[in-house]
Amino acid sequence: MGPLAIALLSGLLLVVAYVTYGRWLGRRIFELDDRAVCPSRKLTDGVDYVPTPTSVVFGHHFTSIAGTGPIVGPAIAVMWGWVPALAWVLMGSIFIGAVHDFGSLVVSLRNRGQTVGEIAGRVIAPRVRVLFLVVLFMALTIVLAIFGLVIAAVFRTYPGAITPCLLQVPLAVMIGLWMRRGGTNLLLPSLGVLVLMYLSVIYGDVGVLAGFNHHLAEKSPMWWVIALLLYSAVASVVPVWVLLQPRDYINSLQLISAMGLIVLGLLVAALIGGAPLPGTGERVPLEVVAPAFEWAPSGAPAMLPFLFITIACGAISGFHCLVSSGTTSKQLKNESDAQCVGYGGMLTEGFLATIVILACVAGLGLGITSASGGVLTGSEAWASRYDSWGTANSLARKISGFVDGSANLLEAIGISETVAVALMGVLVASFAGTTLDTACRLQRYVVQELAGTLSRGGEAKGLRRGPVWGLLRSRWGATGLAVVVAVVMAAMPTPGSVWSWENAGRGGLILWPMFGATNQLLGGLAFLVIAFYLRRKGKPVWFLIAPMVFMLVIPAWAMVAQLGDWWVAERPNWVLIGVAVATLALEVWMVAEAAVVWRKVRPGGAFTGVGAGI
Repeated sequence: MGPLAIALLSGLLLVVAYVTYGRWLGRRIFELDDRAVCPSRKLTDGVDYVPTPTSVVFGHHFTSIAGTGPIVGPAIAVMWGWVPALAWVLMGSIFIGAVHDFGSLVVSLRNRGQTVGEIAGRVIAPRVRVLFLVVLFMALTIVLAIFGLVIAAVFRTYPGAITPCLLQVPLAVMIGLWMRRGGTNLLLPSLGVLVLMYLSVIYGDVGVLAGFNHHLAEKSPMWWVIALLLYSAVASVVPVWVLLQPRDYINSLQLISAMGLIVLGLLVAALIGGAPLPGTGERVPLEVVAPAFEWAPSGAPAMLPFLFITIACGAISGFHCLVSSGTTSKQLKNESDAQCVGYGGMLTEGFLATIVILACVAGLGLGITSASGGVLTGSEAWASRYDSWGTANSLARKISGFVDGSANLLEAIGISETVAVALMGVLVASFAGTTLDTACRLQRYVVQELAGTLSRGGEAKGLRRGPVWGLLRSRWGATGLAVVVAVVMAAMPTPGSVWSWENAGRGGLILWPMFGATNQLLGGLAFLVIAFYLRRKGKPVWFLIAPMVFMLVIPAWAMVAQLGDWWVAERPNWVLIGVAVATLALEVWMVAEAAVVWRKVRPGGAFTGVGAGI
């Protein structure tokens, strides 16, 4: 089957899933009701709870859940073969990921827009609230500590992406002010912003700007970590309409238009081949040049269970439950929009992951420059990037596999190589940026909820609340703790390294190896919360059982396997091992608590705790 047919059939499958399974979930299971008053209206505060047009909420939600996950995950997982990678993306997004995101959003909508960690204490057991919030805090700390390094790596590889990414901030503020002052028709300003974004890509790396870009690209990772976390701190505390919503919205416009261009490139390349090769003018035919199955790639771990944690975003990601229940639920105006945003947003991400797979397994084959300066095509181009797991698994290789492959598809429709590569580089960097500032706001919510829970527990025991709890329950105090912890972690030297300013910024790599499994475990725990919610409402839960068990067992299996490798390493990373063991222990504890409570839950059973639903 040709790449174009794969893309079209995959897109058709996702559309059919939306209008069948997604609609069934919305109508029969969650019973979405436009008469219900959403948290954004009931609790409007102009900062976090802000009723927002559906298109803007979708843009925020989509770019926040996507991040770089649906790019870097599929770009390495294709080493096990493009068929297993594609099958997991499509089946995972339809039956697991979209259900997870949709369910998390609806549960939060009906519980004052709170995160799944806070809700877990009511629908499962009070003790689970603290356990869940601690796991969320640890996972988000890793994201905050590592994504500054990710963005720095993207900028170092693609300096031309820096100016367009910086320009997004003032453009976002302009869009935010337009909406705040009553601008209801977003079509014209959206088109204007999109044109400016593309102009910044075309002309953002010429003349003086080129020198500016390369100067910033050479900055140390720690410089970028501090600068980006300071920006994220500000974005976390200012009203969502100032930066978070409009920046994510214009990023979504850029991404969706770029996806459209890539699909157009697939069409043209399928009909007439790729761009003419230098010297010969030959157009290389578009075809899949990677193996359909590769059970044992050189140096790679076993496909089962590691395929399912390597591709997270694009199939299912536990991080999504935080976006759904952390920011999106505080902005949605109508319950009926939850299907479009929650279920539809995940399916759109599944299509993005499909495009990434095709760019890597077919787009690369249209031609890449070899180390010696020649041009490699077909299976030789694929093999040069995917010769072994160790080389392909580096961040630069994973990103370049997608960037170069998709740039080849853009070149097929006449876009120059320079602009095509810059556009894809901006797309990757923008995604990483939206993940970072959304994660900072989410960490603020988690800290506030955790401080609130612990302070209430202290009062119950006759202890004074004290000024510390009050500070951590405030926007600035919670954000300050989140940023300080992330900066300290990022500044830690990696094992075997001596601390220096140039080495700093890489500390997040200490815990990064366990993030894939931890992230997927969050998905399983979110399914627990959704299942308990539906059971208390007297709704069917049979469709959740298999995804929930799968997402609890597979990530735990992967983490245990990784622990074995870390333990026998020549120089064991004891911090990594300790955090991984603690994470597994917390999961087992939460599942055990849930198993005990499950038998006692009866349909219609009352929710408990402060703010138990709206």
